[in-house]
Amino acid sequence: MERVEPTEPMDVADVTEPAAVVREFWTRMQARDWAGLGALLADDLVVEWPVSAERIEGRADFVGVNAEYPEGWSIEVIRIVADGATVVSEVEVPHETMGVHRALSLWTVRDGRITGGREYWTELGSDPSPQWREPFVRPL
Repeated sequence: MERVEPTEPMDVADVTEPAAVVREFWTRMQARDWAGLGALLADDLVVEWPVSAERIEGRADFVGVNAEYPEGWSIEVIRIVADGATVVSEVEVPHETMGVHRALSLWTVRDGRITGGREYWTELGSDPSPQWREPFVRPL
């Protein structure tokens, strides 16, 4: 796993390739650089969280919901894969008191800004393997 360490954020003008935008997104999120994070987002950003049936509309609300999340977390980037304007990221987010979460995020990046996303968040172990699959699977 690749842990995103707080680093000096890049100038927005230097970040234009979709995969680089998403990598910088996670760097700024880890650094709690909320203004810098917002600079990577389109004003009319829409992010959907299907697991909790929520939609976040607009840059300010997306930054706000992340800035207000209870402290104690860090971000480890597992992978980032890009195909044109579509970027997929997988991250692990351990939290001191809330356990370990994983997020698979599908981002749309246009003109150096994230314009939309769909994130699937889950807590490790929250969906135990049913007994009927036991003969076919191995634990991770």
